[in-house]
Amino acid sequence: MLNLGETVAFYTLGCKLNFSETSAISRQMEISGYKIVEYEDRADIYILNTCSVTDNADKKCRYYVRKAHKNNPDAYVIVIGCYAQLKPNEIIEIEGVDLVLGAKEKFRVPEILQEVVKSPCGQVITSDIKQADFFVDAFSLGDRTRSYLKIQDGCDYKCSYCTIPLARGASRSDTPGHVLKNARDLAAQGVKEIVLTGVNTGDYGAGLEDEEWNFYRLIQQLDQVEGIERFRISSIEPNLLTNEIIEFVANSKRFVPHFHIPLQSGSNEMLGRMRRRYRRELYAEKVAYIKELMPHACIGVDLIVGFAGETDAIFDETVAFLKSLDVSYFHVFTYSERANTTALELDGVVPQEIRQQRNKVLSILSEKKRRTFYRQFVDQEVVIIPEDDNKDGFMHGFSDNYLKVSLPYNHDLINKLVKVKLTGFDEKGFLSGQLIDEVVAVM
Repeated sequence: MLNLGETVAFYTLGCKLNFSETSAISRQMEISGYKIVEYEDRADIYILNTCSVTDNADKKCRYYVRKAHKNNPDAYVIVIGCYAQLKPNEIIEIEGVDLVLGAKEKFRVPEILQEVVKSPCGQVITSDIKQADFFVDAFSLGDRTRSYLKIQDGCDYKCSYCTIPLARGASRSDTPGHVLKNARDLAAQGVKEIVLTGVNTGDYGAGLEDEEWNFYRLIQQLDQVEGIERFRISSIEPNLLTNEIIEFVANSKRFVPHFHIPLQSGSNEMLGRMRRRYRRELYAEKVAYIKELMPHACIGVDLIVGFAGETDAIFDETVAFLKSLDVSYFHVFTYSERANTTALELDGVVPQEIRQQRNKVLSILSEKKRRTFYRQFVDQEVVIIPEDDNKDGFMHGFSDNYLKVSLPYNHDLINKLVKVKLTGFDEKGFLSGQLIDEVVAVM
């Protein structure tokens, strides 16, 4: 056994699913006798959980490996996550990386550390992604007010730009009994809000023996879990967001009026080139139905700019479509070519400077949408759950419909349901709240 010391630090890049898995591995390390410290601290072992959605994520991996060795030049550095599964040999060439673990191996870190021997050139332990055909449950705990609960992993979709199926494997789900147990356990530990996460969350039920289980049936059961004030759906594909799901959320006791629905492009031609499973007409129908039933609902949108074949006219079509939608904010991604994707075969490559310009255009439009959405709630009362952050004497929390609200810092309010009156905008463009009272429950 290699004596690596007693302290370990984690850093997570990417999605909410990664955060839940980092937290699960962290608990494994604690059970194995390791002490968890902050990434900024000196640690004996640093574990970096990576994303590989964009080139920028790859660059961040390199940055945080250097950062680990700056904190402790003798540290043992382990890289896991999507980037590790896709490009292990590239990662092991990064100076300072000692161990790379693939998708099948990342949940065996304590066990593997019993076996490894420190090598000048490092070690790669990965398997073919087809072997990652099992489900490992995960949830985040302790680092944020809300908990990210993993209910699904992998993806069977074949979007032309995406490497996630290569990094995480086929779509598979946790058993409903286990999901419900995790939710109850989180409630018992004082968690007020659970965010349901997965690679393709709406595909829940894939891989289960009981084919009658799907996402709609699962959220019906979760809505009965006592002690959780809010359930939030992290992201759901428009073709999987059924009207019965929308109707259920509109009448739910605990599921909040907040939807994050990937669009990627407002052009049907681009959606076809991306191999998306819907067209913009369906997307517009879903947004309209949500707003019909829940006018106060928040709707977030994922977008990709600069994909192959996106002409000026097609981009303008996307902008016009977005302006027509009653949505609240965008997450804008600048397209970057990924190895082993069919998008590489497409013509019409967009120059990098144009991709960046289009990102700025949509980012500005996103801010306008967010301001418009926020403005309609000024002078109203909402319930928020303040988080444990103190920035210049202020803390913040989110309402059920995802309004970000700041109010003067008060440690006693952390993770409690608090009623505030929205008085206007703060310096950062979020809503300011005036405390009215603490709410025991909102049911």
